[in-house]
Amino acid sequence: MTQSSRFLLPDPPEPLAYFESLVSNDADFALLEAAVTLGQQADASLDVQAVLCEVDRLADALRRRLPADASPTARLRALCRYFFHDLGFAANLNDFHDPANSYLHKVLETRRGIPISLALLLIELAGQIGLKAQGVSFPGHFLVKLHLPAGEVVLDPLTGQSLSRAALEERLQLFQGPSDDTPLGLYLQAASPREFLARMLRNLKLIHRQNGQAQALLAVQQRLVRLLPTDWEERRDRGLVLLELGEPDAAADDLTVYLQGRPRATDAASLLQRLAMLRPASGPSLH
Repeated sequence: MTQSSRFLLPDPPEPLAYFESLVSNDADFALLEAAVTLGQQADASLDVQAVLCEVDRLADALRRRLPADASPTARLRALCRYFFHDLGFAANLNDFHDPANSYLHKVLETRRGIPISLALLLIELAGQIGLKAQGVSFPGHFLVKLHLPAGEVVLDPLTGQSLSRAALEERLQLFQGPSDDTPLGLYLQAASPREFLARMLRNLKLIHRQNGQAQALLAVQQRLVRLLPTDWEERRDRGLVLLELGEPDAAADDLTVYLQGRPRATDAASLLQRLAMLRPASGPSLH
């Protein structure tokens, strides 16, 4: 590349606008690419396309190991052996709450992650070798569900272990209250791409909130609001972070939208008082 040709290259898209373009339409929701962009919070210069190419490279190496006539069961065994044994992907037991566990470029680099980030990579590789795999937003621990001719298989994405119905029910009991009799099957529904990404972001939200990292929390909230534009609670939470960061006008805008969407929320009265202090002459009129 000549020096002059560098100036003809387009500027990289602004991260938030780029993210929004990937998640704006359910019909062509770019889950993997959108998930990779979460790493731009930690590294604004992250080359998203290079990360996607690395995933494709891993998938291509796996495909070359498979006979053309390999059965779905044989493909699944090869996938798990490749992912967990050969590549060495596993849980980051040293720091399960490190935000890097949710940044796919870091997970690819360190081979360490949390259930949902490992699940996303496992699902992508499965799809590239002809297996139908989906994420399951199970309470407390994200899972992977595969559809095989003989039936469904549910895997723990930290180990590749196939989970029996009894094992799943035992895990579920840890999170169900004594009066909760929701059947197991409802917890094993496939997560939509939007739900998948929302859970990834909410993991980061929890980490940054617990660590008191307001600026990083705002970056997550900006994405959640774009991902879930009618989730009024996410709009409220962004407003509260903006208020903490000394942005009263932007905070008031978000709190107003929240109160208009949730006029009977349990926190409506307290937020109305706060909003009246921010905008004494123009608080929202709620009915």
